[in-house]
Amino acid sequence: MIELLTDNPPLKYLLLVSLFAVIVAGAYFAAVAVIARQLARERLAEAGTASEPVAVAGSLRSDRVESAWMKLVDQIEKGGLSLVDTKDEKVRRTLIAAGYSAPYAPRVYTLVRLVAVIALPALVLLYYWAIGASPSLTKLYFSVVIAAGVGLYLPVLLVRAKADRRQREIVNGFPDALDLMLVCVEAGLGLEAAFARVGMEMTESHPRIAEQLGTVTLELRAGRNREDALRRLADRAGTDEIRAFATLLIQSTKLGSSVAQTLRIYASEMRERRRLRAEEKAHRLPVLLSIPLVVCMLPVMIGVLMLPAAIRVMRSVMPALGG
Repeated sequence: MIELLTDNPPLKYLLLVSLFAVIVAGAYFAAVAVIARQLARERLAEAGTASEPVAVAGSLRSDRVESAWMKLVDQIEKGGLSLVDTKDEKVRRTLIAAGYSAPYAPRVYTLVRLVAVIALPALVLLYYWAIGASPSLTKLYFSVVIAAGVGLYLPVLLVRAKADRRQREIVNGFPDALDLMLVCVEAGLGLEAAFARVGMEMTESHPRIAEQLGTVTLELRAGRNREDALRRLADRAGTDEIRAFATLLIQSTKLGSSVAQTLRIYASEMRERRRLRAEEKAHRLPVLLSIPLVVCMLPVMIGVLMLPAAIRVMRSVMPALGG
């Protein structure tokens, strides 16, 4: 049997793909069976307290794309494959921070990971078959396992990187938004009108902040109270600065203190933090530059300095050794 597999590469690839598919399917369905009751209880508990999703305006093309994704995941789940992640709330927060706020985004995210886990090993096997290579079973096994691991964790890294980039953009532009908000409040506008005006003014310069403030404005106009809207803003942004800003506004409203003074002080603090982050990056440059200097320039400098001395030593020592 082993000789047959060795002499027939397509049969060997087919056997490995079949074993891999059986293992993945068995592990997945076992996990689904174990957590089915827990997910059912969580859905029943959240059915009475779940809030309605906020409608976000978009173009006709984006609506068609979203409806296509929703139909796809619905059809897959109707076929018996559950796409609900065991850490659904944590995944949802990460996706919202990355800009994927649709209700079906966690299911699409799970589907992408599942497809990547199966597709990348298949591409590795297809590559070996295309080049006509006959690797050993050990090499083939590790290649398939590494490809499956890349397919499992690559979407996580991409979503996390996008979320970090969005949070960085929000934090860097938020002091400017606070300054504009302070001007609006001191001019006599209310907090809701200030959010709407600042969101309109920052559409071109800081679109992420304009999107967040626009969502808050829509929630307030829809009847949501200010405290809940600000807390949802902090959850969507996912940064400590926005959470502190929401907490300050909530406390100012409850205690009756001046909102303008609160905005002025917090804007100054955020500008100071931004300056400190810039100084921190500037102080890190010498440390980062020392690595290429040591790796690239130090060996060359040592060679230039030591080569003349080595030549003189060789000229003096070699004749003596030769007798």
